[in-house]
Amino acid sequence: MKIAMIGTGYVGLVSGVCFSDFGHEVVCVDKDPAKIDKLRRGEVPIFEPGLEALMARNVEAGRLSFTLDLAEAIAGAQAVFIAVGTPTRRGDGHADLTYVMAAAEEIARAARDYVVIVTKSTVPVGTNRQVKQVVRKANPDLEFDVASNPEFLREGAAIEDFMKPDRVVVGVQNERAGAVMAEIYRPLYLRDFPVVTTDLESAEMIKYAANAFLATKITFINEIAALCERVGADVKQVSKGMGMDGRIGNKFLHAGPGYGGSCFPKDTRALARIGQEHGVPMQITETVIAVNEEVRRRMVDKLRDLCGGSFNGRTVAVLGVTFKPNTDDMREAPSLTVVPAMLGGGAKVRVCDPQGRHEGEALLPGVCWKEDPYQAAHGADLLVILTEWNEFRALDLKRLARKMAVPRLADLRNIYTAQDAKRAGFEAYDSVGREGFAPGS
Repeated sequence: MKIAMIGTGYVGLVSGVCFSDFGHEVVCVDKDPAKIDKLRRGEVPIFEPGLEALMARNVEAGRLSFTLDLAEAIAGAQAVFIAVGTPTRRGDGHADLTYVMAAAEEIARAARDYVVIVTKSTVPVGTNRQVKQVVRKANPDLEFDVASNPEFLREGAAIEDFMKPDRVVVGVQNERAGAVMAEIYRPLYLRDFPVVTTDLESAEMIKYAANAFLATKITFINEIAALCERVGADVKQVSKGMGMDGRIGNKFLHAGPGYGGSCFPKDTRALARIGQEHGVPMQITETVIAVNEEVRRRMVDKLRDLCGGSFNGRTVAVLGVTFKPNTDDMREAPSLTVVPAMLGGGAKVRVCDPQGRHEGEALLPGVCWKEDPYQAAHGADLLVILTEWNEFRALDLKRLARKMAVPRLADLRNIYTAQDAKRAGFEAYDSVGREGFAPGS
């Protein structure tokens, strides 16, 4: 089957490459000449483990190609996926559908034969029906159907998630569109991975409901962590005990500096806005959004306290600035709140991140980038672990402490313990929801 993928961002590129690995002929199209040139040279514009090799294999096999020409991409395609950005619209929190509707109109004007137009982008409930209206208006004679196929890829594990999904969600209006989508996902059907077929609105809602629920789990455990600090409990033990309950599960119960990334912040805000527009306030989701912002402010307070009440004149080393490990994505990362707060308070900030510098240099002006944690820690007054990259899970804490001017550690991902820090020679340690110690204790 021939598939056209409009948009070569994270979702579009990963999906296009993986579809081609299923054996489909995939043409990825984008308006950015520099990005298409880069892809044609075999260079991946994002960091995702395993993606470059998988892309090269399918390009070599002749199943995957890249173009700027949308008409060329959709010629003969049975399905055209829209995988463009839906950023939060300024002022009202709603998802901006400008790119989605523009893509739909372009497809309508270029298509000649029956095609299923599939929305892969995360869009508010009712969007696919709007897409249908836009296409019909632009080309009344076109024979087509629309489908909703939200993505559930975790950055850093996207290929595994695509090839071995918890589920695939497909929203269609008739059997003809359903048959096309079934053929696209046939390799997963054959391996008994669940494919949930629904109406359009349910498919759209599943995506928002799932992400809002996961954001709620993260925010809940962060609130519990704050309480643990006051009552002397250990949030890691609490999370473990909670997660053993099959009704709860252990995923997304790790306390830290709050959720970030391309999905949770945007999708929670969009869901809250959808609820407001339909007179059904999403009170839990709205609270989650507010609490997540408060969590970040609380992290800044922790760091300020470890600096003796003021950042002014301090040198701080930050390990990790991407929103999570195994990605170069900086969107809505906690670092974008924490680092500017320290800089604004008069601190000198050094940063070390395995993949974050490419985006981080523009987003975090004023910091000094270092190649490894030990360079960053040299002469520092505070060391902060902000992203739990594997490279930071087995640090030589004694070596770090010796290099620092004032050996103090803020472990905002709970990788180490207070005992680890004390044995290594740190004079102060704090984490999230667990025991710490202050200078002199």
